[in-house]
Amino acid sequence: MENSHQRPQPERPLTAAARRALAEADERRRSAGAAAAERPREIGGRGGQDPVRYGDWEVKGLASDF
Repeated sequence: MENSHQRPQPERPLTAAARRALAEADERRRSAGAAAAERPREIGGRGGQDPVRYGDWEVKGLASDF
């Protein structure tokens, strides 16, 4: 059930720090996508993302640190 008497709240303006954080996150997403596109395609390997993307070997959510 929707209350038709409520007015939509005006959006608060973003602070300079919030705008910078959003811009940095957007840049990280773009650079991550570009880096993934530059990597050579693995033939005969396991599917999915790189298992060492976090600095540890990860398989099915379990990480092993060597």
